[in-house]
Amino acid sequence: MKFQRIALVGGSGFLGTYIAERLVEQDVELTIPSRRRERHKPELILLPKTQLEEVDVNDAAALGRLLAGHDAVVSMVGILHGDARRFEAAHVELVRKIVDAMKANGIRRLVHISALGADEKGPSIYQQSKGRGEKVVMESGLDWTILRPSVVFGRGDRFLNMFACLGRALPLLPLAGADTRFAPVWADDVARAVVACFERDATIGQRYELTGPKTYTLRELAEYANVLAGHPRHVVGLPSGVAMLQAALMEALPGPTLISRDNVRSLAVDNVSSQPFPSEALGFAPAALETVAPGYLSQAEFNATLSRYRAGAGR
Repeated sequence: MKFQRIALVGGSGFLGTYIAERLVEQDVELTIPSRRRERHKPELILLPKTQLEEVDVNDAAALGRLLAGHDAVVSMVGILHGDARRFEAAHVELVRKIVDAMKANGIRRLVHISALGADEKGPSIYQQSKGRGEKVVMESGLDWTILRPSVVFGRGDRFLNMFACLGRALPLLPLAGADTRFAPVWADDVARAVVACFERDATIGQRYELTGPKTYTLRELAEYANVLAGHPRHVVGLPSGVAMLQAALMEALPGPTLISRDNVRSLAVDNVSSQPFPSEALGFAPAALETVAPGYLSQAEFNATLSRYRAGAGR
């Protein structure tokens, strides 16, 4: 690989772990910033040639110092919940700060991970802010590639695992957007796409929609997760008005928000692509959900995951 030092801005979470693992396989030196270094997963901390830096990336000066000496950047900060100000700060203003810091340090190569459905005119604030962030990248003058994954699954995800955990606690699952269609993509395939972008100059100036080989409704995904976890559950689709009321109540509860009213607005449109996975451009085909999910959602694996969640919550 031609790039030897890469910064993963927003790389400390679930997807970032997959990307970091793939990049270190290419003998790349990684820098991953975080406000809370001690919270990182052990597997991320122990990766070779990986430096975890406790940095507030929203501080433009600190971000500039962090990126100094790097050859390329992966921009992948994303939040699912918040108000318009928080979405703008994470998905637009921070992207602009990353672009400015790259220019100040003479760094040209940027891989930006956005989201399928990002659209300045989309129904949700999340989608709108993601769309504006893409615009910042495309107007940057840098050597950019934008990746737009559908919902991402994999060991440690907060998607299929969430449905399985809810199914363990509830006799049935009341679900907003039950008929909304998704084409889930494996986290490792997103990571492989990042590596391919750094290896292939033809990906510069391109936007790629990353989807799995099959489309499902949200209802089908929730039911499948619970079957794998060993406790099949029936899904009850909620009308939009009831779904918004449910989300408003969820927002008011203490602890992490499971679904917000803005999430419900996102579910108004299908999260699928009109184009197939860009196998020719990236050099590989995506894995099917059914070949991956049983490995971490089978009953034994799910119980182990649930135990880790409880331990993390102090239960």
